[in-house]
Amino acid sequence: MNQYSLKLSQTEEQIFTVSQLTQSIRFVLEQTFDDIFLTGEISNFKSYSSGHWYFNLKDENALITCVMWKGFNNYVFFKPQDGMKVILRGRITVYPPRGNYQFDTKTMKPAGEGELQAAFERLKRKLFEEGLFDEIHKKPIPSFPKKIGIVTSIDGAAIRDMISVAARRYPLCELILAPCKVQGSGSAEEIVESIKLLNKQKDIDVIIVARGGGSIEDLWSFNEEIVARAIFDSKIPIITGVGHEIDYTIADFVADLRAPTPSVAMELATPDVVILEENILYNLKKNYDMILDLIDNYKSSLFNLTNSFVYRFPLDRVRNYQQKLDTNLAKLSQLIDKKIYDADLSLKKLYYNLKLYDINNMLNRGFALILQENKFVKRKVNLNLDKSFKIKFYDGEIELNQKQNG
Repeated sequence: MNQYSLKLSQTEEQIFTVSQLTQSIRFVLEQTFDDIFLTGEISNFKSYSSGHWYFNLKDENALITCVMWKGFNNYVFFKPQDGMKVILRGRITVYPPRGNYQFDTKTMKPAGEGELQAAFERLKRKLFEEGLFDEIHKKPIPSFPKKIGIVTSIDGAAIRDMISVAARRYPLCELILAPCKVQGSGSAEEIVESIKLLNKQKDIDVIIVARGGGSIEDLWSFNEEIVARAIFDSKIPIITGVGHEIDYTIADFVADLRAPTPSVAMELATPDVVILEENILYNLKKNYDMILDLIDNYKSSLFNLTNSFVYRFPLDRVRNYQQKLDTNLAKLSQLIDKKIYDADLSLKKLYYNLKLYDINNMLNRGFALILQENKFVKRKVNLNLDKSFKIKFYDGEIELNQKQNG
């Protein structure tokens, strides 16, 4: 009897082991459903650090466990979300240790553009409610940037267009490219890393996140939540230029400024050197005319002054001031003489007082001073006859000790 057969012999009962039964089921399922399309709604989606995806696919009546290995999910252009309806292609596999069956996914695509639009609206509503689109968070774009960071593909037409626009409009600025994928699996993560890399540089004035036009699938990386949050978290103002004029992405709503194309994004980031030159020339002429007008006004004022009554008789005005000056000088001289006289009297008085209280003058007049223990004895009661003391005269001093006193 074939080991995969589930039929019982007419003559005897067939007893299967669990492994034999599981292998039989596995053979039937994997041979029968080895390449099929499956549609349903994603739930419980999880992306592991290994790069593999695990999720459930369900409809109103049933649910099946699904897996999509890293080598295959690299080709999925969008990040699956719970609630999104998709079409899968793959096969049924059975995991014998648990007796579970699952859908081994080879390809995944949205079940029509309506599903992508629904995912777009869900994320847009979520971020709007969180306030990521609010004008209060929009950072101003510098008028004269020295360095412009660019996040885009290195081999796309967008970068060539932006370089051309910058060279034509404002060749003074320096362009710093942080290249990344802008389409397909892993592109959203690369866009985020490029934004973070430019934010680590302290001299970038503005960042342009851009790519050329395409379908909604082509532009989907700019509808990923991680890209929107990286733009919102950027300390450097960001201009988005994604797709064509009619294309709007989640990144556009979060950005500080949205441009309809990459070329326009560069135009918004740079001043036009031609217009700058015209403004400089205009202001030069305007200032030149203003200076000429001022000169004419001053000439007119000077003419009126020099022909006034006062200036027709300048010598009288000078003489009047001279007379006032002489009067003030005489007053000043008198004031100085009085100050000197008063100071001289004060000085003589001080000198007289100093002479009056000079000790040598007193001694010269016949007085004497008694010193004991280096101090003057002012009263009789203060003199201790048991100790030595000195008597100071004008022409010298004598010392009396204790024995002499006795």
